[in-house]
Amino acid sequence: MKHFLLTLLAIISFSVSSWAQAAKHVILITIDGFRPDFYLDKSWGAVNLQYLMENGVHAKGVNGIFPTVTFPSHTTLVTGVKAAKHGIYYNDPFEPTGPTGRWYWHYNAIKSPTIYDAVRQAGLKSASVLWPVTAGAPIDYNIPDIWKVGSQPDRREETSKHATPAGLWQEIELNATGKLEANDFNMDKDYLVMDDNVARMAAYLIRKYRPNFTTVHLPVVDHAEGRDGEQVRRAVTGADRAIRNIIEAVDKAGIKNQTAIIVTGDHGFVDGHTAIQPNIWLAQAGLLKDIKKDEWQAQFQPAGGSAFLYLKDAKDKKTLNRVRQLLAALPESQQKLFKVIEGAELAKASADPNVALALAAAPGVTFGRASTGEIFRPNSGGNHGYFPNFPKIQTGFIGMGAGFKKGGFIQEMEMIDVAPIIARLLGLEFKSADGMTYPGLLVK
Repeated sequence: MKHFLLTLLAIISFSVSSWAQAAKHVILITIDGFRPDFYLDKSWGAVNLQYLMENGVHAKGVNGIFPTVTFPSHTTLVTGVKAAKHGIYYNDPFEPTGPTGRWYWHYNAIKSPTIYDAVRQAGLKSASVLWPVTAGAPIDYNIPDIWKVGSQPDRREETSKHATPAGLWQEIELNATGKLEANDFNMDKDYLVMDDNVARMAAYLIRKYRPNFTTVHLPVVDHAEGRDGEQVRRAVTGADRAIRNIIEAVDKAGIKNQTAIIVTGDHGFVDGHTAIQPNIWLAQAGLLKDIKKDEWQAQFQPAGGSAFLYLKDAKDKKTLNRVRQLLAALPESQQKLFKVIEGAELAKASADPNVALALAAAPGVTFGRASTGEIFRPNSGGNHGYFPNFPKIQTGFIGMGAGFKKGGFIQEMEMIDVAPIIARLLGLEFKSADGMTYPGLLVK
């Protein structure tokens, strides 16, 4: 039914040339770990999200990309393509001799055009606060999501270093947030203040510079660890208040009637119970000896609810077949915890094209990196990274303001559809995106 609906909507969709620019300003806000129930279920108390929904458009669910993790998903939101095309396959790149702590921080890792590129080419201005993979991006006022390896709890120095233009971090501390301490701008799950400060930064940039396109990443909900609970609800309420700060900034800037606000996310959440260490299977089969010494024929790159198999020699069919055999030989009780994805199915998912196969975990199961010790370990808290084919891992979508129809609704959309909607609202040509716009959500 979903594919029939998408085909029907594609047939009746209008060409880009038949739509005029509807908004002079678009603000794209993500809540990390954003779920549709935050605005569909009033018990969450997200009154500002509900206000946006009731006065704009919304989706009941948004299907993400594979894997459903933060950095690839945020890149899809501004490119309109999946990981195989944009090149941000995971949060952290695969490193053959083991992870160094580097993530995909830098914009030059993106292999496809972004909305930031289109905005600059059109002579418009952009701003961003804490958006992943934006260090060095063509953004006029940019506070990127970055930290120094080994110092993640204190992001201030590295963020200031990569903020553009030079001195923007100091300008924001002076005019928007006050002097920030380390725990005012980090992901400590016991504190919620980071969303407040990200929103203050964005609000300042909106009021001061009135950018045409602004991206804002509110990260705290992701770190509250779970689908529900006291801290999760606190975090959702905090993100909701942060969004109100941005809404008010639009009004104070005098651009309310010219602005479209979009709130979406990168993934949903699943409560976890078991963590599998698939590299131990490879080690037991003699295919992985010492990653740090580069002694391996195959190894898995874990990404939460998924794991991706790299072969040292991409043409090594013998090793690949051995991995297939060892997975097929596992007891049925273990095989039911994951699905093996390869070939045409892997290509259709448009994930990392450099891997031989992937494992997609059952809900509640995740994958770890260990190559020694117990294969099956207890796990708790919220998890993501799963194959995007079930409701709990979906994210949400709300749009309100210039260009959006009040009361517009769609049952289900794709994450790749967000960038084309933004381009349509701003009147930009953005042919590289694979997603589509839905006429029922927009005013012609």
